[in-house]
Amino acid sequence: MTPETLALLRTPEGVNALAAAAEVAAGDPLAAASALRARGVGAELASAALTQVDLRRRAVAKFGERAARMFFTRPGLEQATRAVVAERRARRLAAAGVRTMADLGCGLGSDALAAASAGIFVYAVETDPLTAEVARANAAALGLDDRIKVDRADATSVRVEDYDAVFADPARRRAGRGRVFDPRSYSPPWDFVAALAGRVPRTVLKLAPGIDHDLLPPGAEGEWVSVDGDLVEAAFWCGPLATVARRATLLRTAAGDKGAAGTTGASAAGERAGGVFELTGSGVAAATVGPVGRYLFDPDPAVVRSHLVAEFAATVGGRLADPDIAYVYADEPVETPFGRRLEITDVLQFSLKRLRALLRDRGVGRLEIRKRGSALEPDQLRRDLRLSGPEAASLVLTRVAGAPTAMLCRPV
Repeated sequence: MTPETLALLRTPEGVNALAAAAEVAAGDPLAAASALRARGVGAELASAALTQVDLRRRAVAKFGERAARMFFTRPGLEQATRAVVAERRARRLAAAGVRTMADLGCGLGSDALAAASAGIFVYAVETDPLTAEVARANAAALGLDDRIKVDRADATSVRVEDYDAVFADPARRRAGRGRVFDPRSYSPPWDFVAALAGRVPRTVLKLAPGIDHDLLPPGAEGEWVSVDGDLVEAAFWCGPLATVARRATLLRTAAGDKGAAGTTGASAAGERAGGVFELTGSGVAAATVGPVGRYLFDPDPAVVRSHLVAEFAATVGGRLADPDIAYVYADEPVETPFGRRLEITDVLQFSLKRLRALLRDRGVGRLEIRKRGSALEPDQLRRDLRLSGPEAASLVLTRVAGAPTAMLCRPV
């Protein structure tokens, strides 16, 4: 898509083409294109409309019903913040008194749209001309163009001091290179991004979940966010926006909701908070190390990446069996939103022969395999085990006191 094609899609002719494309999109793409051309839609517009309908369908998982009115590019959709994450961030910013915000690297506009919906005026910049046009179109499509100004500009040129807060989402991809893992290769560069908090104290940085904790600015809060068990981002909250050292935030959508929600600090308080679960702490606490218990807890990836495993273990009365592996063991079946609980039925030092015999005796033909601290490849192991039988089980491959260990479990 080009800016010109996007402009065409926003005309009455384009709107009609999009409506027609939505009617014929299911099924064979060639047949759908032919059906549009039979209705008098030109080839270029038909292709663009069908692409947008497909992207809107995919975008529902991130944007909900708003996706039907928005515009997307494939890379932009892949990199866009999920609406549930952006909306929660916007509410937190608004509650902190933010009324104006610079959005550096706005992409398709997900965070800008959420902030504007929360009553914040957003000045958003994006270097790519098409992406900037898409962000501008999305603001108009959702009736927020009076609260969002989008410019095609380099983030380093923005007078960020003119705004209450700064939100920066540096590009972590390069054409032909895929994902970029070294912060020094971000765009804008890490030195610029890391210095923002010195210019505007209320700064939030959206980063890859694997970001090094050592890069967290002094006094800032590091937050790791998961949605329905998928780790999606890290955020550094700077200056007066920081309230704790580390936070693991678990968001549950309606589709992924598995129960009630709450907020838990290192003291295990249980404040209810809708579809949000939060675990907070220092990120440097050490968990108790002890024997394997009756129950194994596999912490949510946001808990693991935020270095809050010790705080999590304390909430379930648990311990580690190996100080370097984030499996928590406990003797009681404590209910928790912060990890999956399995009941351990068998523990054995890893041996393919013994494990195969155990699974055969139990009649296990369907096996979920989880691992931490094991070099074994689950797909190859499953083939080597030659499973057969009507029963299902979970197998955990790990280490206990340094020894390779297999645990047969059942979900609770």
